[in-house]
Amino acid sequence: MKKIFFVFVIGVLFSCSNDTNEDSPIPQTSSVQIRIQNASPYKFENIIVNTYDKATNFENLNSNQKSTFKTFDVAYGYAFVQLQISGKTYTYQPIDYVGETPLVNGNYTYKITVTSNSYQELSLELIKD
Repeated sequence: MKKIFFVFVIGVLFSCSNDTNEDSPIPQTSSVQIRIQNASPYKFENIIVNTYDKATNFENLNSNQKSTFKTFDVAYGYAFVQLQISGKTYTYQPIDYVGETPLVNGNYTYKITVTSNSYQELSLELIKD
C-alpha cells in the first residue's frame, strides 16, 4: 500500500506544471492584468480606469503607446475611462455591467481610440494578450 501511495505522490508532483511561457514577452499571471493602448494621434493624460469598484490611475500615454499592466480584482470587457487631451476631459462611460461576465485571469489591453476628428468621443476595444 505504501508503494502505491508513493507512486501516486510522485506522479502528482511530475504532472504539475509551471504557468510561465518562456517564449512569451507578456508575464503569465494568476490575476487580471490590464493595460491601456493609446490608438489615437493625441496624447492621453491623467488616465483613470474604473473596472467596477476600483479606480486606477495610469501613466500619460503618447500616441500609439501602451501603458504598463495594472492588477484588478474584478474587470469586464469594458470599463469607465476618463482622460484628458490638450487639457480637455473625455469620458467613456458604461451604463452598467448587468449580464456581463467578469474577465478570467490573464492579460488584457483596453485599446482606446478617438472616434471623430474633433476627438469628441472615445471608444474602447478589449484585446486578450
